[in-house]
Parts: sequence; C-alpha cells; structure tokens
Amino acid sequence: MATLSITEEEASMPKNPDLELAQKRFLLTLNDEIVPPEEKQTIKDELFEAVKKDNMLPFYQALCEQFKWKVDTALVETMKAEIEKKVKELNDTIADAEENLGESEVREGFLARADFYCRIGDKEKAIQAFRETTEKTVGLGQKLDILFTLIRMGFFWNDNDLVTRNIEKAKSMIEQGGDWDRRNRLKVYEALYNASIRKFSEAATLFLEGLATFTSYELCTYNHFIFYAILMSAVSIDRVNLKKKVTDAPEVLAVIRDPELSRVGDLINSIYNSEYATFFQSLAEVTDRVKRDRYLAVHVRYYCREMRIKAYAQLLDSYRSVRLDSMAKAFGVTEEFLDRELSRFITTGRLHCKIDKVDGIVETTRPDSKNAQYQEMLKCGDALLNRVSKLSRIINL
Repeated sequence: MATLSITEEEASMPKNPDLELAQKRFLLTLNDEIVPPEEKQTIKDELFEAVKKDNMLPFYQALCEQFKWKVDTALVETMKAEIEKKVKELNDTIADAEENLGESEVREGFLARADFYCRIGDKEKAIQAFRETTEKTVGLGQKLDILFTLIRMGFFWNDNDLVTRNIEKAKSMIEQGGDWDRRNRLKVYEALYNASIRKFSEAATLFLEGLATFTSYELCTYNHFIFYAILMSAVSIDRVNLKKKVTDAPEVLAVIRDPELSRVGDLINSIYNSEYATFFQSLAEVTDRVKRDRYLAVHVRYYCREMRIKAYAQLLDSYRSVRLDSMAKAFGVTEEFLDRELSRFITTGRLHCKIDKVDGIVETTRPDSKNAQYQEMLKCGDALLNRVSKLSRIINL
C-alpha cells in the first residue's frame, strides 16, 4: 500500500475533534447489510476506548442517548471527576497567567481550555471557549486556526450552520492576507463541505486545486482526499478534462494503484475509455463504499443516477441511432433493465433520445444548436422591432 510521510503541517494541525470518531458513530447507524454486526461491535469497542482515553463524557452521553445504550454510572462519575480536575487546572493556569505573565501566555491558557472542551465533545462550552480565545488573539493566522477547529466541530456534529458561518469568516480573513498554507487548507475544507451538500461541481474544482498542496490530514488521509477528488470530478467535468486533470495528474497516478483506490480508478478509466460494462461493475463497488461515507452516503442514489446518465449520454452522443440489444450488451445489463432506465431518463428530459420499441432501436434527438440560435435571433429581433415601433409612436406624438 502506498504511504506518505508525516509532514510538519500534518503534525502542526491536531486532530481535534477526531473526525474518525464521527465516522465510526455514523457506521453504527447503518443497517447490517452495509455494516455487519461483528464490525459494529468492534466499532463500539473502539469508541468506548476513545471515550475512556480522553474522558469524553459529553460524547459518551450523546452516544448512549442516540443508540439507547445502558449508561455506565461508575464510568460517568469517574470521567466527571477527571474533567472537573482538569478544568480547575486550566482555570488556575489562566488565572496565574493573567496575574503574573503576558498576553501571549493568557491566550495560550484560553486556547488550552477551548481545545480540552473540544476534545471531550462538549460542543457548546467549546464554542464559547473558542470565542473567548479569539478575543485574546491578535495574529490573523491564529484566528484562522481557531476557525478551522470550529469548522471541524461542525463536521463532527453535523452542524452545517457552524460550518458555513466559519467558512465565510475564514474566507474573509484569507482575503485580508492569509498565508498560502492556510489558503490551500481552506480550499479542502470548503471542498469537503460542498461535497456533503451536493455541490459536486464546486467541490471538484476545489479538490483539483488542492491536489498538489494537500496538507489537511486532520480532515482525512491523502488517499481519501484523492477518492473524493475523483468522485466529484467524474460526475461533474467533461471527458477531455477528466483525462487531463484527473487520470493523468501526477498526484493521482502516485496513489491510484493502491488497493483502497482501485475501483474508483477503474471507474474514471472505464468512462474515459468507453468500457461501459467495466464502468457499471466499478460503479456498483464504488457505490458500496460511498454508502459507508458520512459525507456522501445521503447522496449515493443521486450520484449513481447521475453517473449512469453520463455514461448513457456519452454512448448515445457517438451515434444517430443504436440497437437496444447492442447497447444493453455494451453495458452488461438486460434489455428490459436498459429500456426502463432510458424511458425514465427520457421522460424527465435527462436524455435526448427516443426508443423505437418495434425495431429495437434507440434514436438520438439531440437539440440542433444552430436552429436554436436562429430561433433565438428571430425572437430577439421581434422584440427589438416592437420596441422601435413603440418608440416611434411616442416620438411622433
């Protein structure tokens, strides 16, 4: 498996909150066909270990409430005592800094307390603590780092309002003079958010811009970042640019042979090479993986449908007509399935073709662009003549 060395940027941006815990929490919500019971038990055990390790009492309480787990009273009391002890230490550090040290040390104390609340999963106290820390912060870079943490909290708790508000604030600050590392990092944050709200085209643009500058390991691994970039690009950019910007990109080629990415690599290569049977197979396997992704799972049916439409349209654009049985063979599906698919997409206006069921032929009915331009010119000309006529009558009066 391809590996990447840990960079200074990776080490400098802590995984707080740890988004992997939110992913594991999401996996527990899926049905047993997607996540088997044995895997769910392993995930549950891992979550408990993380909770105990960092005394994540608020997160533990949220888990118990969501999944109706029995609350371990003894564990709750232990964690509560540890949290109270830690908060007292942090408050004492802040008080000492305010009395005996400088503004920098005071700010560090406030930040440490905010990070602690964030780590244990106390969302409201963390937000308030970061707000207080911001008031003590002068440097633009440090303020941006706080905003990045708040955005990650929004991702962690599925709070889109928290994400959008802080992305907008970060973009405004970046325009005031943010450094290149934070500017590039923000692109990845915004790309991931766009992907999660089905703005695939905008997400693809930002993901591709971040290929050569990715350092946001606190959000996801590099392989996972490439996975998102390929998925968003496959559905939203044309065939020529897909080849130039994705399949031939050095950053993609460096990791695409990783088993973790093999099927998504097959997906874009098969759509580019018009290998439609392979495309359908790889799409099915990629879809299974997307179902397990907390950002994209809600869009899985939409994504799969759009990719199928793209493949159908690509084949039909090459011919004036094609036999239904030949097209079904190319995609590796039955004629009945293809007939239903095409009929549905034709009815909704997504495919420009018609099916001759008697002869078993699909005929393309692509709009004539020249004729459309001619009709638009006539329409605009009529409107102009009407306005001139009205104006002439006013002048004559």
